[in-house]
Amino acid sequence: MAQNLTIIFDLDGTLIDTAPDLMIAHNHVMRKFGYETKTTADIRNLVGKGAASLITRSVWGRAQKEFNQIDDQKIKKEMVKEFIDYYGKNIAIESKLINGIKQFLDWAKQNNISMGVCTNKQDYLAVDLLKQIKIYDYFEYVAGGNTFNYCKPDPRHLTDVIEIMQGKIEKSIMIGDSETDAETARAAGVPFILLENGYTEKKVSEINHDYLIKDFLGIEEIINKHLNH
Repeated sequence: MAQNLTIIFDLDGTLIDTAPDLMIAHNHVMRKFGYETKTTADIRNLVGKGAASLITRSVWGRAQKEFNQIDDQKIKKEMVKEFIDYYGKNIAIESKLINGIKQFLDWAKQNNISMGVCTNKQDYLAVDLLKQIKIYDYFEYVAGGNTFNYCKPDPRHLTDVIEIMQGKIEKSIMIGDSETDAETARAAGVPFILLENGYTEKKVSEINHDYLIKDFLGIEEIINKHLNH
């Protein structure tokens, strides 16, 4: 049965502050392959488009070494594999829920709101993280960057999740923390709630949003505007 409202969440930086564990995994790879390590603040600016993008932007974006195209691809694949392997084994060591999210998930469930996750993280990693952090059961569907043949900011990543959950675009909301989420929601025609201090290099003023929140405390007021309308 279709729910009266569908909320789709991004994962990293929206539901869970994953930067500490991502930093540890990232720096493990950097040390192994001879590159500079990063701080948690650096990682927050690099996360959001998947592991391959994180590694590429971290290393090749700074042009720290010269590689020809073949070596680039080969080494990048090795680094990405090492990152995913290490991170997968250490995914919930220091990661923590964003402030107020547990209370909000409880409230949403009580109000018959259907909830799903749309992340560019690999789906099996996303599911494992949600289970380890003990909020997986709140969500009807979890789509990762490898679930379909496309991912955010392609709006189909979002609209397909809503469709699978038997929701309606006009009765859906997306919550995220970056321009990738904002672009996805806008292209899909879905209202967007932006979480401040997200995993992005952009300023809040540079990211399209309908609502702005600091954390999940008091977000029920916003959601109530869309319930039963």
